[in-house]
Amino acid sequence: MPTDNRRIQGPEVSTPYCLFRCSTENQGKIRSSSPDFPPVRKDGRALLEHRKIYVKTGVVSQAKGSAYIELNNTKVICSVFDPREIPNRVEYSQHGELYCVLKFAPFSCAMRRAHQQDSEEKELSLNLKRALEPAVCRHEFPNFQVDIYVLILESDGGTLAASITCAGLALADAHVPMYDLVTAASLGVVRGVLVKDPTEEEEKVCREELEGINQNHGLITVSLMGAHTQITQMWQTGSMTTTCVSESLTHLIQSCEEIYPIAQRCLVKSVVDTISKKKISEQ
Repeated sequence: MPTDNRRIQGPEVSTPYCLFRCSTENQGKIRSSSPDFPPVRKDGRALLEHRKIYVKTGVVSQAKGSAYIELNNTKVICSVFDPREIPNRVEYSQHGELYCVLKFAPFSCAMRRAHQQDSEEKELSLNLKRALEPAVCRHEFPNFQVDIYVLILESDGGTLAASITCAGLALADAHVPMYDLVTAASLGVVRGVLVKDPTEEEEKVCREELEGINQNHGLITVSLMGAHTQITQMWQTGSMTTTCVSESLTHLIQSCEEIYPIAQRCLVKSVVDTISKKKISEQ
């Protein structure tokens, strides 16, 4: 079978690294059998406490704009490139388009991911596009498209929310005209108990099917334009009542509003650093 010389080939005989990880399958079964989560989670957070966030812009020199976000063990990097003419388009488009590609790195998950996009990655790419489109002034670049590439370096829950926030920062760093910054947050519901910013293990519990039709159980991810307080995208899985969804949205909007000033400070710091470097070079 021919090999692809453009990729680094691994050794023929090796031991999967997932064997050295702590098995979480039994822990998930024990956790799901209990009626709710304990008041303090494994990482020391409360049920409605968000993970600490680290963001930085200008991390990819070849791209027009880029950003990096880190939420504990969830690490995402995004690159945005200059607008280019929409390929294979015969008719003139009055509004520009966003071409979003979200990809998991092969080493990002416990099980090695393939190089080509699977169904999950294509669905996440579509949700990413829907979350960013309302915030971008697409009429400013008609018949052109902006390429957005998101690479998840490590996945430990909240990957879609982290990707949306990271892509919003990268668009702003690339000087793409926008109405507002986009931030996102995720929330899990287990038997009616709300868990803000769940980890990968907690998301598995939220995805499990429970007996009983009327039980609130699932995941919700919301993206928000902070200055306008407008929701750009809401993605939900599971079964929840209207009251549960309304309560979840209140906590998610609060989380997005807390992330918004962090993103603003990151952009301000990037502009100040750029101006100071320019002054030093002129001297």
